[in-house]
Amino acid sequence: MRQPDLSTRQLRAFMQLATQRSFTRAAEACHLSQPAFSTLIRALEDGVGGRLFDRDTRSVRLTALGERFEPAARRLLHDARDALGDLADHVQRRKGRVHVAALPSLAAGWLPALLSEFRVRYPGIALQLSDVLSDPCVELVRGGQADFALASGALGGARAEGLQVRVLRTDGFHLVCPAGHPLAQRARLTPKALAGYPFIQMARATSVRQALEAALHPLVLDTLLEVEQLATVRGMVEAGLGISVVPTLTLYQFRGEGLVARPLPLPGLVRPIVLVQRAGTLSPAAQALRDLVVQRFAQD
Repeated sequence: MRQPDLSTRQLRAFMQLATQRSFTRAAEACHLSQPAFSTLIRALEDGVGGRLFDRDTRSVRLTALGERFEPAARRLLHDARDALGDLADHVQRRKGRVHVAALPSLAAGWLPALLSEFRVRYPGIALQLSDVLSDPCVELVRGGQADFALASGALGGARAEGLQVRVLRTDGFHLVCPAGHPLAQRARLTPKALAGYPFIQMARATSVRQALEAALHPLVLDTLLEVEQLATVRGMVEAGLGISVVPTLTLYQFRGEGLVARPLPLPGLVRPIVLVQRAGTLSPAAQALRDLVVQRFAQD
Protein backbone atom coordinates (compact mmCIF):
# COMPACT_ATOMS: atom_id res chain seq x y z
CA MET A 1 0.00 0.00 0.00
CA ARG A 2 1.31 3.44 -0.94
CA GLN A 3 2.18 5.60 2.05
CA PRO A 4 0.17 8.86 2.22
CA ASP A 5 1.89 12.20 1.63
CA LEU A 6 1.22 14.37 4.67
CA SER A 7 1.72 18.11 4.67
CA THR A 8 2.39 20.26 7.72
CA ARG A 9 -0.81 22.20 6.85
CA GLN A 10 -2.81 19.00 7.18
CA LEU A 11 -1.09 18.10 10.44
CA ARG A 12 -1.73 21.57 11.90
CA ALA A 13 -5.38 21.38 10.82
CA PHE A 14 -5.71 17.93 12.44
CA MET A 15 -4.17 19.11 15.72
CA GLN A 16 -6.37 22.23 15.83
CA LEU A 17 -9.52 20.22 15.22
CA ALA A 18 -8.49 17.60 17.80
CA THR A 19 -7.99 20.44 20.32
CA GLN A 20 -10.86 22.79 19.44
CA ARG A 21 -13.45 20.07 18.68
CA SER A 22 -15.10 22.59 16.36
CA PHE A 23 -14.61 23.12 12.62
CA THR A 24 -15.41 26.81 12.97
CA ARG A 25 -12.91 27.49 15.76
CA ALA A 26 -10.22 25.25 14.23
CA ALA A 27 -10.59 26.96 10.82
CA GLU A 28 -10.21 30.39 12.48
CA ALA A 29 -7.09 29.22 14.34
CA CYS A 30 -5.60 28.10 11.01
CA HIS A 31 -6.64 31.37 9.31
CA LEU A 32 -8.71 29.44 6.75
CA SER A 33 -12.29 29.53 5.59
CA GLN A 34 -14.37 26.65 6.89
CA PRO A 35 -14.74 25.06 3.41
CA ALA A 36 -10.96 25.21 2.87
CA PHE A 37 -10.36 23.78 6.33
CA SER A 38 -12.85 20.96 5.73
CA THR A 39 -11.09 20.16 2.44
CA LEU A 40 -7.76 19.78 4.31
CA ILE A 41 -9.28 17.37 6.83
CA ARG A 42 -11.03 15.38 4.11
CA ALA A 43 -7.77 15.12 2.10
CA LEU A 44 -5.96 13.92 5.23
CA GLU A 45 -8.57 11.25 5.90
CA ASP A 46 -8.50 10.17 2.26
CA GLY A 47 -4.73 9.92 2.49
CA VAL A 48 -4.69 7.70 5.58
CA GLY A 49 -7.65 5.69 4.31
CA GLY A 50 -9.95 6.12 7.31
CA ARG A 51 -12.01 8.56 9.36
CA LEU A 52 -10.09 10.47 11.99
CA PHE A 53 -13.08 12.40 13.37
CA ASP A 54 -16.69 11.62 14.11
CA ARG A 55 -18.80 14.70 13.63
CA ASP A 56 -22.44 15.60 13.88
CA THR A 57 -24.29 18.89 14.10
CA ARG A 58 -23.29 19.41 17.74
CA SER A 59 -19.87 17.85 18.28
CA VAL A 60 -16.58 16.72 16.77
CA ARG A 61 -14.51 13.99 18.42
CA LEU A 62 -11.57 11.79 17.53
CA THR A 63 -12.25 8.28 16.30
CA ALA A 64 -10.15 5.38 17.58
CA LEU A 65 -7.97 5.85 14.48
CA GLY A 66 -7.72 9.58 15.20
CA GLU A 67 -6.67 8.94 18.80
CA ARG A 68 -3.99 6.59 17.56
CA PHE A 69 -2.75 9.17 15.07
CA GLU A 70 -2.77 12.18 17.44
CA PRO A 71 0.56 11.49 19.29
CA ALA A 72 2.34 10.86 16.00
CA ALA A 73 0.91 14.04 14.45
CA ARG A 74 1.99 16.05 17.47
CA ARG A 75 5.52 14.59 17.23
CA LEU A 76 5.76 15.20 13.46
CA LEU A 77 4.77 18.84 13.89
CA HIS A 78 7.26 19.27 16.72
CA ASP A 79 10.04 17.72 14.62
CA ALA A 80 9.13 19.89 11.64
CA ARG A 81 9.23 23.04 13.79
CA ASP A 82 12.59 22.01 15.22
CA ALA A 83 14.01 21.27 11.77
CA LEU A 84 12.79 24.56 10.31
CA GLY A 85 14.00 26.46 13.37
CA ASP A 86 17.42 24.86 13.06
CA LEU A 87 17.59 25.79 9.38
CA ALA A 88 16.58 29.36 10.21
CA ASP A 89 19.33 29.54 12.85
CA HIS A 90 21.89 28.43 10.26
CA VAL A 91 20.58 30.82 7.60
CA GLN A 92 20.68 33.69 10.11
CA ARG A 93 24.16 32.54 11.24
CA ARG A 94 23.04 31.96 14.82
CA LYS A 95 24.39 28.43 14.44
CA GLY A 96 26.85 26.69 12.17
CA ARG A 97 30.37 25.39 11.78
CA VAL A 98 33.26 26.59 9.62
CA HIS A 99 36.47 24.71 8.91
CA VAL A 100 39.16 26.83 7.29
CA ALA A 101 42.60 25.62 6.24
CA ALA A 102 45.38 28.20 6.15
CA LEU A 103 49.11 28.54 5.75
CA PRO A 104 50.77 28.53 9.19
CA SER A 105 52.14 32.03 8.61
CA LEU A 106 48.63 33.37 7.94
CA ALA A 107 47.09 31.31 10.71
CA ALA A 108 49.48 32.77 13.26
CA GLY A 109 49.83 36.34 12.04
CA TRP A 110 46.85 37.50 10.02
CA LEU A 111 43.92 35.28 10.94
CA PRO A 112 43.70 35.66 14.75
CA ALA A 113 42.35 39.22 14.69
CA LEU A 114 39.92 38.35 11.89
CA LEU A 115 38.63 35.24 13.68
CA SER A 116 38.21 37.27 16.85
CA GLU A 117 36.08 39.80 14.93
CA PHE A 118 34.06 36.98 13.37
CA ARG A 119 33.51 35.40 16.77
CA VAL A 120 32.08 38.64 18.14
CA ARG A 121 29.68 38.89 15.21
CA TYR A 122 28.62 35.24 15.23
CA PRO A 123 29.20 33.71 18.67
CA GLY A 124 27.08 30.65 17.89
CA ILE A 125 29.25 29.49 14.99
CA ALA A 126 31.90 26.89 15.83
CA LEU A 127 35.32 27.42 14.24
CA GLN A 128 37.89 24.84 13.16
CA LEU A 129 41.33 25.77 11.81
CA SER A 130 43.89 23.56 10.08
CA ASP A 131 47.26 25.35 9.91
CA VAL A 132 49.07 23.37 7.24
CA LEU A 133 51.18 23.96 4.14
CA SER A 134 49.67 25.00 0.83
CA ASP A 135 49.23 21.57 -0.79
CA PRO A 136 47.54 20.02 2.29
CA CYS A 137 45.31 23.14 2.46
CA VAL A 138 44.08 22.48 -1.06
CA GLU A 139 43.57 18.77 -0.42
CA LEU A 140 41.48 19.47 2.69
CA VAL A 141 39.17 21.56 0.53
CA ARG A 142 39.13 19.05 -2.31
CA GLY A 143 38.25 16.26 0.10
CA GLY A 144 35.42 18.25 1.67
CA GLN A 145 37.00 18.46 5.13
CA ALA A 146 37.61 22.22 4.93
CA ASP A 147 35.09 24.76 3.64
CA PHE A 148 37.79 26.91 2.09
CA ALA A 149 41.53 27.46 2.29
CA LEU A 150 44.02 30.30 2.31
CA ALA A 151 46.90 28.90 0.32
CA SER A 152 49.70 30.20 -1.86
CA GLY A 153 50.98 29.73 -5.36
CA ALA A 154 49.31 29.56 -8.73
CA LEU A 155 46.66 26.82 -9.00
CA GLY A 156 45.95 25.75 -12.53
CA GLY A 157 45.27 22.67 -14.59
CA ALA A 158 44.68 19.47 -12.64
CA ARG A 159 45.36 21.15 -9.29
CA ALA A 160 42.44 23.54 -9.79
CA GLU A 161 39.99 21.00 -11.25
CA GLY A 162 36.67 21.20 -9.42
CA LEU A 163 37.86 24.15 -7.36
CA GLN A 164 37.22 27.88 -7.36
CA VAL A 165 40.41 29.90 -6.93
CA ARG A 166 40.54 33.60 -6.17
CA VAL A 167 43.76 35.59 -5.85
CA LEU A 168 43.51 37.78 -2.74
CA ARG A 169 46.85 39.53 -2.98
CA THR A 170 50.45 39.12 -4.05
CA ASP A 171 52.91 38.72 -1.21
CA GLY A 172 56.44 40.12 -1.53
CA PHE A 173 59.65 38.92 0.12
CA HIS A 174 62.22 40.37 2.52
CA LEU A 175 65.80 39.55 3.33
CA VAL A 176 66.31 38.96 7.05
CA CYS A 177 69.77 39.10 8.56
CA PRO A 178 71.52 40.10 11.80
CA ALA A 179 71.72 43.85 12.40
CA GLY A 180 75.50 43.87 11.95
CA HIS A 181 75.53 41.78 8.78
CA PRO A 182 77.16 43.29 5.62
CA LEU A 183 73.87 42.94 3.70
CA ALA A 184 72.01 45.00 6.32
CA GLN A 185 73.47 48.23 4.85
CA ARG A 186 74.31 47.18 1.31
CA ALA A 187 72.88 49.68 -1.18
CA ARG A 188 71.59 47.09 -3.66
CA LEU A 189 70.59 43.53 -2.96
CA THR A 190 71.26 41.09 -5.79
CA PRO A 191 70.91 37.33 -6.12
CA LYS A 192 74.71 36.99 -6.24
CA ALA A 193 74.99 38.94 -3.01
CA LEU A 194 72.63 36.50 -1.32
CA ALA A 195 74.59 33.55 -2.65
CA GLY A 196 77.74 34.79 -0.97
CA TYR A 197 76.55 33.96 2.57
CA PRO A 198 75.30 30.87 4.42
CA PHE A 199 71.56 30.57 3.97
CA ILE A 200 68.81 29.24 6.22
CA GLN A 201 66.31 27.56 3.89
CA MET A 202 62.71 26.58 4.43
CA ALA A 203 61.76 22.99 3.57
CA ARG A 204 61.28 22.14 -0.11
CA ALA A 205 57.54 21.55 0.31
CA THR A 206 56.89 25.14 1.44
CA SER A 207 55.60 27.86 -0.86
CA VAL A 208 58.42 30.11 0.41
CA ARG A 209 61.13 27.73 -0.83
CA GLN A 210 59.37 27.09 -4.13
CA ALA A 211 58.94 30.80 -4.89
CA LEU A 212 62.56 31.57 -3.96
CA GLU A 213 64.06 28.78 -6.07
CA ALA A 214 61.92 29.71 -9.07
CA ALA A 215 63.01 33.37 -8.88
CA LEU A 216 66.72 32.61 -8.39
CA HIS A 217 67.07 29.73 -10.87
CA PRO A 218 69.70 28.70 -11.95
CA LEU A 219 71.54 30.34 -9.04
CA VAL A 220 72.09 27.97 -6.11
CA LEU A 221 72.26 29.34 -2.58
CA ASP A 222 74.78 28.22 0.02
CA THR A 223 72.30 26.31 2.19
CA LEU A 224 73.57 25.80 5.73
CA LEU A 225 70.33 24.48 7.24
CA GLU A 226 66.91 23.46 5.98
CA VAL A 227 64.11 23.90 8.52
CA GLU A 228 60.33 23.51 8.75
CA GLN A 229 59.26 26.52 10.82
CA LEU A 230 59.72 30.27 10.44
CA ALA A 231 60.35 30.53 14.20
CA THR A 232 63.39 28.28 13.65
CA VAL A 233 64.55 30.51 10.81
CA ARG A 234 64.45 33.48 13.16
CA GLY A 235 66.43 31.69 15.85
CA MET A 236 69.14 30.64 13.42
CA VAL A 237 69.42 34.10 11.85
CA GLU A 238 69.52 35.80 15.27
CA ALA A 239 72.35 33.47 16.27
CA GLY A 240 74.35 34.62 13.24
CA LEU A 241 74.33 31.24 11.50
CA GLY A 242 73.07 32.64 8.22
CA ILE A 243 70.65 34.88 6.37
CA SER A 244 67.23 34.05 4.96
CA VAL A 245 64.42 35.35 2.75
CA VAL A 246 60.86 35.34 4.06
CA PRO A 247 57.44 36.56 2.83
CA THR A 248 56.28 40.03 3.80
CA LEU A 249 53.22 38.62 5.57
CA THR A 250 55.51 36.76 7.98
CA LEU A 251 57.58 39.75 9.12
CA TYR A 252 55.70 39.89 12.43
CA GLN A 253 57.92 36.96 13.42
CA PHE A 254 61.14 38.84 12.67
CA ARG A 255 60.73 42.03 14.66
CA GLY A 256 63.54 42.70 17.10
CA GLU A 257 66.59 44.89 17.69
CA GLY A 258 68.98 42.17 16.61
CA LEU A 259 67.42 41.66 13.18
CA VAL A 260 67.12 43.68 9.99
CA ALA A 261 64.42 43.03 7.36
CA ARG A 262 64.86 44.58 3.92
CA PRO A 263 62.54 44.41 0.90
CA LEU A 264 63.89 42.13 -1.80
CA PRO A 265 62.35 43.30 -5.11
CA LEU A 266 63.74 40.59 -7.36
CA PRO A 267 61.92 39.88 -10.65
CA GLY A 268 59.39 37.09 -10.18
CA LEU A 269 59.94 36.78 -6.43
CA VAL A 270 56.31 36.92 -5.33
CA ARG A 271 53.77 34.42 -4.08
CA PRO A 272 50.04 34.78 -4.74
CA ILE A 273 47.81 34.33 -1.69
CA VAL A 274 44.73 32.54 -2.93
CA LEU A 275 41.35 31.59 -1.52
CA VAL A 276 40.36 28.08 -2.59
CA GLN A 277 36.92 26.49 -2.29
CA ARG A 278 35.02 23.72 -4.01
CA ALA A 279 32.59 24.63 -6.76
CA GLY A 280 29.10 25.15 -5.39
CA THR A 281 27.44 27.01 -2.56
CA LEU A 282 29.03 27.37 0.85
CA SER A 283 27.03 27.06 4.05
CA PRO A 284 25.80 30.42 5.39
CA ALA A 285 28.39 30.26 8.20
CA ALA A 286 31.28 29.49 5.83
CA GLN A 287 30.10 32.14 3.37
CA ALA A 288 30.08 34.76 6.14
CA LEU A 289 33.68 33.98 7.10
CA ARG A 290 34.78 33.83 3.47
CA ASP A 291 33.23 37.24 2.79
CA LEU A 292 34.99 38.73 5.79
CA VAL A 293 38.34 37.29 4.64
CA VAL A 294 37.90 38.78 1.16
CA GLN A 295 36.86 42.12 2.64
CA ARG A 296 39.83 42.33 5.00
CA PHE A 297 42.37 41.35 2.34
CA ALA A 298 40.96 44.08 0.09
CA GLN A 299 41.49 46.62 2.88
CA ASP A 300 45.07 45.58 3.70
